[in-house]
Amino acid sequence: MPVAIAAEELSPVVLAIDSVTHITDVARYRLTQQLARQGCLADIGFTSEPRAVALMFRFSAPNEQKVAVLSAINRDGDLPSAVWVTRRTAGVRSISELNDRDLATVAGKDPLASALPIAALEASGIHPAAGRIYESGDYSSALALLLHNNTHAAVSEAGFAGQFLASRDLVITWTGPTVKTIGWYRGDGWSEQALACEEALSHLSRTDDKQAFAVFPEWVHGFARTDSQ
Repeated sequence: MPVAIAAEELSPVVLAIDSVTHITDVARYRLTQQLARQGCLADIGFTSEPRAVALMFRFSAPNEQKVAVLSAINRDGDLPSAVWVTRRTAGVRSISELNDRDLATVAGKDPLASALPIAALEASGIHPAAGRIYESGDYSSALALLLHNNTHAAVSEAGFAGQFLASRDLVITWTGPTVKTIGWYRGDGWSEQALACEEALSHLSRTDDKQAFAVFPEWVHGFARTDSQ
């Protein structure tokens, strides 16, 4: 019996990440090492293979759970908000003026990347044609398309865009509501052993290791425990 208990205690906690990026062995290794330094022995996966997952990074709540244990936060320490960004010199006063304009979005499943901003356009009666949408690989690239005059507006996240507004003469034309669904949820394989990983995740910061955070959207700066637990 003591041997069985010791083996269970040493079993890695299974983490599943719904990633928007191309996963590299370096990113997986560095994230695993970051968690290990905080006392979390983790087995990190990026597929939907049927395993007893303890913690899942998701963009929306799974059917069986509505509130995340840890919410993803931006560089300002806030919940994220999707934004449309334009050049100040463009004089755009609202997204209703983006009709028939070239726009930059971010490819992937992150709802802030295109789904929410495009829904805001449609709510204003704007339905961009396929040829008007330029999909970039990340938020930096979307803003670069805007800065180089390739597009009239670009999608970003409020905290991520904020660091560039003054220096690049950009303005936020539209800001959506905060998104509370992006973060870590407990899965069927959760046990009290996973509490150490929850604690470890709450101490991670993109500032500490950008490569470890390469598996998350570019705007994700860290994770904050919610009031649900």
